[in-house]
Amino acid sequence: MGRGGRHRGRSQRKDFKESRENVWKRPKSEASVDGSDNAVPEQKPTWEPIVTVNPNFEEYYKEQGVVKAQEWDLFMEILRKPLPAAFRVNSNGQFCDEIISILENDFMKSLQAEAIEGGELEAIKPLPWYPKNLAWHSNFSRKEIRKNQTLERFHEFLKLENEVGNITRQEAVSMVPPLFLDVHSDHFVLDMCAAPGSKTFQLLEIIHEASEPGSLPNGLVVANDVDFKRSNLLIHQTKRMCTSNLIVTNHEGQQFPGCRLNKSRASEKGISENMPINQLAFDRVLCDVPCSGDGTLRKAPDIWRKWNSGMGNGLHSLQIILAMRGLSLLKVGGKMIYSTCSMNPVEDEAVVAEILRRCGDSVELLDVSDKLPELIRRPGLKKWKVRDKGGWITSYKDVPQNRRGGVLVSMFPSGKNLKDSTETTQKNENGDVNGCEDGLKEADVPVVDATPDEQAEEVSDLPLERCMRIMPHDQNTGAFFIAVLQKISPLPEFQEKPNTKRNSTAKSTDSTEKSLSKESVVTVDAAVPDESAVEKVIEADSNNEKDDSLEPEKKITEGESITEDKEANSSNVGGKRKVPMQGKWKGFDPVVFVKDETVINGIKEFYGIKDEAFPLHGHLVARNNDTSSVKRIYYVSKSVKEVLQLNFAVGQQLKIASVGLKMFERQSAKEGSSTLCPFRISSEGLPVILPYITKQVLYTPMADFKLLLQDKSIKFLDFVNPQLAQKATDLVMGSCVVILSDGEEPVKVDASTIAISCWRGKASLAVMATAADCQELLERFAEKTPKTEGGSVNGSNGDLGGPQAMETA
Repeated sequence: MGRGGRHRGRSQRKDFKESRENVWKRPKSEASVDGSDNAVPEQKPTWEPIVTVNPNFEEYYKEQGVVKAQEWDLFMEILRKPLPAAFRVNSNGQFCDEIISILENDFMKSLQAEAIEGGELEAIKPLPWYPKNLAWHSNFSRKEIRKNQTLERFHEFLKLENEVGNITRQEAVSMVPPLFLDVHSDHFVLDMCAAPGSKTFQLLEIIHEASEPGSLPNGLVVANDVDFKRSNLLIHQTKRMCTSNLIVTNHEGQQFPGCRLNKSRASEKGISENMPINQLAFDRVLCDVPCSGDGTLRKAPDIWRKWNSGMGNGLHSLQIILAMRGLSLLKVGGKMIYSTCSMNPVEDEAVVAEILRRCGDSVELLDVSDKLPELIRRPGLKKWKVRDKGGWITSYKDVPQNRRGGVLVSMFPSGKNLKDSTETTQKNENGDVNGCEDGLKEADVPVVDATPDEQAEEVSDLPLERCMRIMPHDQNTGAFFIAVLQKISPLPEFQEKPNTKRNSTAKSTDSTEKSLSKESVVTVDAAVPDESAVEKVIEADSNNEKDDSLEPEKKITEGESITEDKEANSSNVGGKRKVPMQGKWKGFDPVVFVKDETVINGIKEFYGIKDEAFPLHGHLVARNNDTSSVKRIYYVSKSVKEVLQLNFAVGQQLKIASVGLKMFERQSAKEGSSTLCPFRISSEGLPVILPYITKQVLYTPMADFKLLLQDKSIKFLDFVNPQLAQKATDLVMGSCVVILSDGEEPVKVDASTIAISCWRGKASLAVMATAADCQELLERFAEKTPKTEGGSVNGSNGDLGGPQAMETA
């Protein structure tokens, strides 16, 4: 390297070091006006660090004993540092092995100088506890990666691979819950509070990875979120997975419908009782609840100035209700993860303890200490205190009467209503015990006599040490709390009623806001011998019908999602109760099965798809009954099909925001509009359908394939291989697929096959893929050019999601 190069390197490293010191600084709103020589000119604003001090926070967690006294300074030091970036390689991606190789053999070495300059031993490294080196930790924060020129190539790599779905940028501790859920390929999985979708994507990876090569999983993931805008983010995130085994819904988690088919009502409507499923129950539930979010301080430092103990207290009741609803939707024998990104025991151990008390022997808190041994975590707490406006409280008996609406008995380790000899239990006007969980009566809360002077700290008698708390200074991460629960038998009957008086704002596990619930009652029916205890949601107020509907700011446009309308009136049951969410949803277009034989047979004939190999009948859905105006057709797996059938049978209780995989799209371009089949194959759906296409396929050697990617459109006469011009001319005008091949002869399509969706025009071939998709393929070819130009090009590893194809531009 020349002298100028060395000088530039030193200069860049100096700038890099300075920027590392300033990543948590922000411009002052006003210039210095002190009149001194050091005053900063107005046109050059200085930077001031974001405040990372909150005395209330420090006092609270010192008192709770979440870390030992000798660790406190290190704990606080790490909390005040920006969170290192982390990301996960898609285990189902066609280029999974290549991505890991690039990280190990390129970036681990090329970024080392910058890491040392910043005081770190390693620039990037695999997370030791994540299987197969699929998850990576960077010693640079996201802002450093984004802003520093020395990391520009790494930043561009992350952006591109994230956009095409090869990697997912995700906080390291956020990757942990799905690993403890033990998901199998045939499981029905519910992600109750799913947005923005990184854990949902992870769950989808797991069910696809566990399925047989060349086949779709028998399971599915239902990703739910109450917030409409966040659901769109969820849809965008999971769309990169290219899966037909996903349903995205918009419900308050505590009111998620069980879709239980009433046999008598089914017979009245002429619905067969022999449906594949007669209720929506799940093998696995991820209940990652809204929380105060103080475990994300390193990622969202603005929480420092906002944090107070009341945030956790205000969410405690909602967290219990969400967790109980998750358990009620769980099959007997199934597992549920309860997790938060909070370190607060009132949101963590207190919630788990209340779940165990309510469920009795029907739910077990599992010991998973032998799983992921390289993940450093701490056992759950057995004792803690509650902080209220009046100070610290060790027992519920010490809570003043006027504060028992906000400080609940379930917040304390014992969960018991201790009363002294002079105090009598008071009931409110509804007959409930003051301070008890919403909807619980006096008989439901244990009352233990205690002397007025008793101040002994409560200790839980439940096995809460089986919970896990991940602390930031153990492995340079954020903080997280995880509990693994298993449903041993049907739940006992219970009632719960959210307290709508505490209308606090919920901080989600990703530090974004979620709205709290409206008043409702969840009733658990007794299990019958052949059915799991899947519960009905009954509205507390039959006049509150208007609140059931999701009312987005604008109607969803076609292509964004597949959703349902709501009927103006729901039916009453027995004149007293009504099953909510009957009918269509206001503001949402319906999900309908495509039954037009002309359309289905036209697609099968045009692409040479044999129904016995890849059935289309009963697997295609759209958003419009009028086939002539349908723009997009989606493919759903067998499991999703069965859920949709159940949903129709029970009156469309599910509020579906998105379902299935976009497989076919009506081509609106003038050229070729008279094609025999107006529906082209979406590049999003191409990986799934490619093995079953026998017509409209063009096999292309590397030189012409790269030319297509670079130019996006090629005239037939401009092909490098002149024989391709005739082969392209022989294709019927319309959609086609171009497959990378060593020669011009057909090759067996497998997981390593690389293909793109194209359009055969009158005299040219046009690529129907995004610029990012084309760029990603070109970069993969550039890395392998010496080997592939003259040899095999189909050597990648993957599964059915192999062919590299994404959404059309």
